[in-house]
Amino acid sequence: MLNIGDKMPEFEVLNQVGETVRTADLIGKKTVIYVYPKDSTPGCTAEACDIRDNYERYLAAGYQVYGVSKDSVASHQKFIARYELPFPLLSDPSTELLQALGAWGEKKNYGKVSMGTLRKTFIFNAEGTLERVIDKVNTKDHTSQILG
Repeated sequence: MLNIGDKMPEFEVLNQVGETVRTADLIGKKTVIYVYPKDSTPGCTAEACDIRDNYERYLAAGYQVYGVSKDSVASHQKFIARYELPFPLLSDPSTELLQALGAWGEKKNYGKVSMGTLRKTFIFNAEGTLERVIDKVNTKDHTSQILG
């Protein structure tokens, strides 16, 4: 689990077009990594569309944005195409990145406990140091939580 001041974890995952994305590729720009449970579900779609609708604000503030879930590359391609998302989505079916970020853990749903993706957002500075974590994500207005 990451804490404020920690460095971005080392990772290597595929983006929506099957290209490898590594930690080193993200260093040098401020980075928002938002973790979400599943492509095309209501909350995840609301969150992605809020970021899409405000994407120019992220760019103007100097941020690059990456969404991460354990969905497949093919699922990410469909999600991006359907909602015209302008930012990359990273596929982490092994949950290695999710675990390294501290976004994989116990979830309770209708009294049933299971392991799953925890919706969180991680904001890193250009050097790759964690500056902020958002644990309670407002999917419909997430940009205001990130950019203020």
